[in-house]
Amino acid sequence: MKLAGIFPFSSGGSASSPAPSWRARLLKPALGVALALGAASSMAAGPTTMKIGTVVWIGYGPFYVAEALDLYKKYNLKVSLQVFTDPALIPPAIASGAVDGGMLTYDQVVGQVAAGKAMKVVMPIDYSNGGDAIVADGSIGKVADFKGKKIGYNPLSPSDFLLSYALKTVNLTEKDITPVSMTPEAVPAAMASGQLPIGVTYEPSLSQILSQGGGKKFKVVFSSKDAPGLIADVLVFDDKMIKAKPTEITNIMKAYLDGMAYMKSKPDEAAKIIGKFMGVSAKEAKEQMSGVYNIPLAEMPKAFAKGKETTSYYASGEVIGQLLKAKGQIKEVPAIEATFDASFVKALTK
Repeated sequence: MKLAGIFPFSSGGSASSPAPSWRARLLKPALGVALALGAASSMAAGPTTMKIGTVVWIGYGPFYVAEALDLYKKYNLKVSLQVFTDPALIPPAIASGAVDGGMLTYDQVVGQVAAGKAMKVVMPIDYSNGGDAIVADGSIGKVADFKGKKIGYNPLSPSDFLLSYALKTVNLTEKDITPVSMTPEAVPAAMASGQLPIGVTYEPSLSQILSQGGGKKFKVVFSSKDAPGLIADVLVFDDKMIKAKPTEITNIMKAYLDGMAYMKSKPDEAAKIIGKFMGVSAKEAKEQMSGVYNIPLAEMPKAFAKGKETTSYYASGEVIGQLLKAKGQIKEVPAIEATFDASFVKALTK
């Protein structure tokens, strides 16, 4: 999950439908009725405008396809994706009304709920399956070798979370390394220049690093594939929006599913669309897709069900919460039920 986009976010205020202008003075009653009915019909047909905060991440491909092909149109919606350079900016944008909802990682949601914010997951999107990774040069063979080394990553981010989890598997902590703060996009250049032996990033920066030196200079030491479900991407709205626009939220989800169906039926065309949005070739987009798993509708209810596998929020949420608490990012682990609203997925799967 995903720290950087290709464009900084520019707040346009709350999204709303344009108000119709009733200006005509009608001289003939019959004509007046006809025009009024026509205007009312036009107003009813006008799409509801919604803004969704996002970052550039391969797992959000179905949303990119839905926007490019305007798959929201048949649901009487006009959805625009607002690309942020940092996902940490999306929750406050949701709270302020600058965007109506957003795509976040589940650890962000846990942190927001722990801080008293009423933000809830309405739909699981994907989980990283190798798309987020810790890469290292030839001097590093395993996670235990991280001790005492400089590691570049973005603090308080999914990259930070992945690193913390990896360190925990070998009984190390941040105190055992030398953190170097940088964005995921800065990691490839820093490693190429020899400034860093280890970096944490995600696609497309990950592929940039691994391709250096003919693919022999750097390697993946630990990735999200080693902990499926821990870095999970989700569609989030706050309680106010959930109560105010449940139909619109449902329709956004339907258009997303249409986008995913298009990706399956026309993979080449979809890869071109996604690659264009991400600033990579269609071939690179296809390669990066192997690093994520977009969750099909039939499997979505599993994320909300109690289970021991990390693909369940009950399992991953507890691990995430404990890690965030240990790092001092939250005081207490919130109740998992407070982090999601499963009613939308439940209704779609009936």
